[in-house]
Amino acid sequence: MRKNNRLLLWLLPVVLFPSLLMAASTIDGQLVYDRNCAMCHGAQGVSVMASAPSFKRGDGLFKSDTSLRDRIRTGKSACPPFIGRLKDQQIYDVISYLRTLYP
Repeated sequence: MRKNNRLLLWLLPVVLFPSLLMAASTIDGQLVYDRNCAMCHGAQGVSVMASAPSFKRGDGLFKSDTSLRDRIRTGKSACPPFIGRLKDQQIYDVISYLRTLYP
C-alpha cells in the first residue's frame, strides 16, 4: 500500500500540472516569438501596438505558465488564437522566452 501512495504522490503534480514534463527552450521560444508575436509585442518585448501588452514591463507575465498557455491558445482582442497553429511545446517555449524579457 505504501508503494501505491508514493506513486500517487509522484503522479498527482504531473496530472495537475502537465507542463512540468515539458522542458521549455528559450532559444526555440525566441524563434517562434519573432515569427508570430514581435510584430505587435516588439522584438525586445516593448509593444509596438497600443493594445498589446509590453512584456519588457512585465505586462501579463505575472501568471502561471498554464494561464499564459491558455491565453495564447485562445487569443485576446487583436491577438489571434494560436490553438492549432502552435503546438503546446512551442507555446511553452515562447512563455520561457517571455520570462527572459522582464528584468
